[in-house]
Amino acid sequence: MRLYVCILPGYDKWVTSSDILSTIGYDNIVQHLNNGRKNCKEFEDFLKERAAVEEKYGKDLLNLGRKRPCGQSEINTLKQALEVFKQQVDNVAQCHIQLAHTLREEARKMEEFREKQKLQQKKTELIMDAVHKQRSLQFKKTMNAKKNYEQKCRDKDEAEQAVHRSANLVNSRQQEKLFVKLATSKTAAEDSDKAYMLHVNMLDKIREEWQSEHIKACEVFEAQECERINFFRNALWLHVNQLSQQCVTSDDMYEGVRKSLETCSIEKDIEYFVNQRKTGQSPPAPVMYENFYCPQRNAAPPGKATGPGPTVARRGLPPVPPSVQGDPDYSLLADYSLLYQ
Repeated sequence: MRLYVCILPGYDKWVTSSDILSTIGYDNIVQHLNNGRKNCKEFEDFLKERAAVEEKYGKDLLNLGRKRPCGQSEINTLKQALEVFKQQVDNVAQCHIQLAHTLREEARKMEEFREKQKLQQKKTELIMDAVHKQRSLQFKKTMNAKKNYEQKCRDKDEAEQAVHRSANLVNSRQQEKLFVKLATSKTAAEDSDKAYMLHVNMLDKIREEWQSEHIKACEVFEAQECERINFFRNALWLHVNQLSQQCVTSDDMYEGVRKSLETCSIEKDIEYFVNQRKTGQSPPAPVMYENFYCPQRNAAPPGKATGPGPTVARRGLPPVPPSVQGDPDYSLLADYSLLYQ
């Protein structure tokens, strides 16, 4: 008896076995589907963790841009460029937070898809489990009927041999008993033969039903696997596209910073500072010498300009008055001694 236990339509893959009760091919398919859902769960968990990373990065970047000072005392065009920079950093942070929400949504879709396939597979498995159970039960009944049939055949053969051995016996009563036993064994053998054939036919009918359900299950499972691979592939493709788009969006925002920096003018910023903080048009006047004994009239205070009035010529040293001998009002420095006598 040559029975297939695993059909993969579309792949032309046949796995054969002489054991009608073998489910190794079916079990391999179910295990493969379970591994596929496990892989989807792993990618789902990856998306959730990546979302947590993106959200944390976005919030940290947001706090950094809003709380950490960055050139806050700059002026004019460079100040404007810094404001654009901080605004774009804030926008990039918001984009990462939004990406985290998007990734969580993709993880939710993966979870829904995985649960949907689990339910679909469960329905098919329930049908196949019932068919396998029915097949196993009928196979057991058939084997019991076969054993009973074989035993009844042996009993009939023994009864026939006993009749042949007792052919020369004079005791007719014993011969009659042997003939009755032979007739009974023949009837039992015929009945067991009919029962055995009935179970075999029933088993073959169940086998055909199992074969049909098995093919349907393989078709359903193959369709599920095609759908899973396609969904998984598209989900991964979409994920990397989202990451690429995040990079493009961030670069566009940083491009705005670069354009703002291109308008930054060193000359304008310096001129702006001078115009805002200038203190006057002319430098302070030089500090003039002032004689203690002959102070200059209308002298300007030290460190200030004298104004636009006419320039006053600087006076020379006052003349030394003539010294008169004995004059008490005038005396020369030479007449004094620094040492007391």
